[in-house]
Amino acid sequence: MTTGYGPVAADWTVCRTDAGAADAPPGPEAERIPARVPGTVAEALRDAGRQISDGNDLGTDDLDGADWWFETTLTVPDVPGRLVFDGLATVSEVWVDGVLRASSTSMFVPVVVDLADLAGRTVAVAVCCRALSPHLRRRPRGRWRSSMIAQQGLRWVRTTMLGRAPVFAGAPVPVGPFRDVRVVPASPDLQVRGRVTHGRCEIHVTGRADSDVTVSIGGDSYPVAVDGSGSVDAVVDVGERERWWPHTHGRPALHDVVLESAGTRIAAAVGFRSVDVDPSRPGEPLRLNDIPVYARGGCWVPLDPVSLRTDPTALDAALDDVIASGGNLIRLTGTMVYETPDFHARCAERGIMVWQDVMLATVDPPDDDVVTAQVVAEIRAALAASGPATVVVSGGSETYQQPTMLGLAADDARIPLLDSVIPDLLASSYPDLAYVPSSPSGGDLATHGRAGVAHWFGVGGYLRPLSDVRTAGVRFAAESLAFAVPPERRSVDARFGSAHPAGHDPRWKAAVPRDRGSSWDFEDVRDHYVRTLFGVEPSLVRRDDPERYLDYGRAAVCEATSAVLGHWRRPDSECGGALVLTLRDLMPGAGWGFTDSDGEVKAPWYAMARVHAPTTVLVSDEGMDGLAVHAVHDGADPLRAAVTVRAVSRTGSVVADGTWPVDLPGHGHASTTVDAVLGRFTDATHAHRFGPRAVDAVVVDLVQDGAVLARSVTLIGGPALPVQDSVGLTAGVEPADDGTWVLEVAAESAAQYVCVDVDGFRPSDNWFHLAPGVPHTVTLEPTGRATAPRGQVRALNSLTRGTIRPA
Repeated sequence: MTTGYGPVAADWTVCRTDAGAADAPPGPEAERIPARVPGTVAEALRDAGRQISDGNDLGTDDLDGADWWFETTLTVPDVPGRLVFDGLATVSEVWVDGVLRASSTSMFVPVVVDLADLAGRTVAVAVCCRALSPHLRRRPRGRWRSSMIAQQGLRWVRTTMLGRAPVFAGAPVPVGPFRDVRVVPASPDLQVRGRVTHGRCEIHVTGRADSDVTVSIGGDSYPVAVDGSGSVDAVVDVGERERWWPHTHGRPALHDVVLESAGTRIAAAVGFRSVDVDPSRPGEPLRLNDIPVYARGGCWVPLDPVSLRTDPTALDAALDDVIASGGNLIRLTGTMVYETPDFHARCAERGIMVWQDVMLATVDPPDDDVVTAQVVAEIRAALAASGPATVVVSGGSETYQQPTMLGLAADDARIPLLDSVIPDLLASSYPDLAYVPSSPSGGDLATHGRAGVAHWFGVGGYLRPLSDVRTAGVRFAAESLAFAVPPERRSVDARFGSAHPAGHDPRWKAAVPRDRGSSWDFEDVRDHYVRTLFGVEPSLVRRDDPERYLDYGRAAVCEATSAVLGHWRRPDSECGGALVLTLRDLMPGAGWGFTDSDGEVKAPWYAMARVHAPTTVLVSDEGMDGLAVHAVHDGADPLRAAVTVRAVSRTGSVVADGTWPVDLPGHGHASTTVDAVLGRFTDATHAHRFGPRAVDAVVVDLVQDGAVLARSVTLIGGPALPVQDSVGLTAGVEPADDGTWVLEVAAESAAQYVCVDVDGFRPSDNWFHLAPGVPHTVTLEPTGRATAPRGQVRALNSLTRGTIRPA
């Protein structure tokens, strides 16, 4: 029970009735179980001990095939207000004291109930989520069939693909009040956005109020008039204010803004930034505040796919990991759900940009007035919850790729919703946002990557060699690097007991992504790269040593990540940004995520972090021209540093070395070659093959005042290095004053993909190469109850491991 305005913190129950069997809330004889709201039926059943989705005790047909009733009591404030459901999935009704007061057929549009006639009363509230399956039958067919889903009638219903597309293993169908339930005043109802127009900062105020509004920012106040109908739609010029930047390029400045009307105060945090995309050159880098920004990060999935509710602590940790990986852009894909205002606020505070897909994916959306109106309403609702972090809106995921891949001509696959309705809405009401018609789109065909926005899996699902990224000419990768990525050893042991289930056990295979109808899965993709990169047969390795089999898989994805993202990040690359699919797994196991379903980072996360760091050094093998070196600095302040190069022999002696001073402006970069820094011919990469190889590794550091800002180690002769009995791994660890530990790892011979494996601590760097005799320093951050780090350090090309323990 709750009183006053704010979230409804009530005791809820949920009960099931057959589809269409009850025309009103069921009587006391119905069996009810406790439910959390916001939440879902799947969560209530999980809490009650019922298996769902991954256990198939209760599957999609049961959740979508029945009516579900959520019930509570509510004390209405004495002053009239409104009861707002921010999200009801999906065909829903709201009953108050046995009377139907509202209904909805969209999961993404808030449902509002007027409480004016109920002021001061305690009432019974029931939310009925009707069976979805009957609404999917006997609907007109689209021009094409979606390959992602079996139920083609979903094109008519504004709901999520999550739980309804087999590729999203581990996600049950969401049914219920999955977003906040709130009691709010009847007036004012105002939204505020910041934007930049012709170099001037503006505040856009929209909504309704009973009297004029005063806008205050930084000690300045501006009046806003309300028209005769109570509507507000005004733009206030507030002059020059500090701009909002992604964290990689500057400070994400936010300004406190207060709206006052009839004694009511509404506070908001507003950011000002411009965003530009050249429509004649789709795929060009975003320009924020007139500066090109290389966008990188990944596609987001709900942190709890069962409840769709996000714990603030878990959200903070996930967003902090995005920043730690060098990411500055999160894509909310059209296959999932819109995120909460809290999500957008935390992204804005941290300087993480958001790419917002409209929730459309692979289907042919009907050219229907009702559906169109629902999509427009959901976009307005989603953008009302967003802020300065949202910079791009897209017409959905693979909405144009699906008909392209089915062979439809472009004119036969036009979608008015994407071609005119959505861009016209953004141009008139949200001019501060860039628009992409669909992801992917922009080339001669939606499948082409040389123009526009691509979903590029040449390296990955299409089994192309790593060198293919150099010739593909990708302009912007909104999805890339889809592999079945194994979690780290401790996560595998915790969830599966050991590495032995990997590759064959049904529990393990349940989490491995597979396209609907395919005869292969993404573990087969990963094994292909293990085979071609390292020259081993993964099935035989798995038979003899399952843990080494997983290490080969982890290393293969690291190799692909470094090659692909490293090429795209280069200053001379034609690519304006890259997102991985996905940032996180939906369930335990080897999913697409670069972090697992518990939030633990996986091996390629570290490879991505090295490439995507705001200040980094990138090294690439240019064949007969040796190694190219690129120093990249995204920060706003100038950087005076030096690039040092060491060519190291197999015994650890330095064959040649050199230093290159670099003075980088803010948002700057510079390039050279290893040969130019060394100043003489060394054949460091053994490309000319004049005699025996003299160099085993080349170490390139970006150094400032003696501190290594970034390091790149190239092992000559890799990646198929022979496995040795021992490479002489050693590890020394000492406590630091701030509660962390400092680990120094070294090797006598070249060590490939060194893994620091310590329970209770997260290393600042992992899955890196070691040059002979060149130690690498890693910070160990405590994550659990362990008081001191104890564990092992291992390398892919070594049978013998090193021990980590305090002196």
